[in-house]
Amino acid sequence: MQNTQEHVRHIREQLLSDNWYTLKKYTFELLRRDGSWQEQSRESYDRGNGAVVLLYHKARKTVVLTRQFRLPIFVNGHHGYLIEATAGLLDNASPEARIIAEAEEETGFRITHIEKVFESYMSPGSVTEKLFFFIAEYSDDDRQGAGGGVAEEGEDIEVLEWPFSRALEAVRSGEIMDAKTIMLIQHLALNPHF
Repeated sequence: MQNTQEHVRHIREQLLSDNWYTLKKYTFELLRRDGSWQEQSRESYDRGNGAVVLLYHKARKTVVLTRQFRLPIFVNGHHGYLIEATAGLLDNASPEARIIAEAEEETGFRITHIEKVFESYMSPGSVTEKLFFFIAEYSDDDRQGAGGGVAEEGEDIEVLEWPFSRALEAVRSGEIMDAKTIMLIQHLALNPHF
């Protein structure tokens, strides 16, 4: 692996798993602030980049969220059902195209105008994924189906339409614990679109 960065050299990689996505161990030398080189090893999980959108209804002051089972949080002591904004991996599509398709799959709403608000690395100590964050206004006319995700992919998604005030309170109370969703709810609270 070639790296043209002056602060990292001698990168070696070892494939640990290619079962679901890719887990690799990297050994490299990092230039420290004092000018010395230090060898380090880190594992990095590459699942690709993703996109997330929070749908909001301007007149009703509501948002559309989803609830689905997430095994990793279940094995970490949570009941497993997480309330989230609609999200998905890009799978070689643009962030805009992917999130429009994902919104319809998960929520049943066909959105046409999305607003990109920022990008963020969600767990940069171990995961390569960068998320593209969007918001989008929806109306009743945008509903094309029931949503719920793709059953063949193991998705069983409940669609929630909540008053924005309830979503904000759910962040405060800990009912909403998903970072990407909290970030978008906070964005709407700081930049009102209602």
